[in-house]
Amino acid sequence: MIDSLREELCAHGRRVVETGLVLGTSGNLSARSGDLVAVTPAGAALDRLAPADCPVLDLAGHVVDGDAQPSSETPMHLAVYAATDAGAIVHTHSTFGTVVATTLTELPPIHYNTLLLGGVVRVAPYRTYGTAELAAAVRAALEGRSAALLANHGGVTIGRDLAEAFERARLLEWLCEVYVRARAIGEPRALTAEELDAVLQRMAHAPEFPRR
Repeated sequence: MIDSLREELCAHGRRVVETGLVLGTSGNLSARSGDLVAVTPAGAALDRLAPADCPVLDLAGHVVDGDAQPSSETPMHLAVYAATDAGAIVHTHSTFGTVVATTLTELPPIHYNTLLLGGVVRVAPYRTYGTAELAAAVRAALEGRSAALLANHGGVTIGRDLAEAFERARLLEWLCEVYVRARAIGEPRALTAEELDAVLQRMAHAPEFPRR
């Protein structure tokens, strides 16, 4: 299973680069199998990874396989795994997500697809990258959600697997782009709590909408 997760990390590493969600060596991904976590290595271009490049850690952060240094954001990944049932995490420095994260304390629900991420996307307060303080801030921002933005930094999405976490990262970036572009022509109208609740009621009986 771990070998399979390492291969998936490489495949989705290429996808986050190809879709513009990360640039250069920014961003990181991980996937969990039981008490083990495979994570992308520190300082590596995500579109050039080989499975053996991805270290495997236990949930305490000890490397159990691999020679490369784990991503500097490993404390954040482990904190999220400790607090959720996530099977994978995608952390990006996408353009529109970072723009929103430098200006707002939350992403307003300007489209009902916000609900596919669990509701209004919170912006975790700025903390230095790679620290326990950032890990705690992100964990809090993700409570009840599958996506969060990191102030002056980027975004994080979680999923049952890497495919789901990646699609949520794409959705988060799309929502941020819609908001930023809407601000160029006026003040975007956020959906009300009543409007969002009506969508939730409809989604409960609509198989075309994936559950968060």
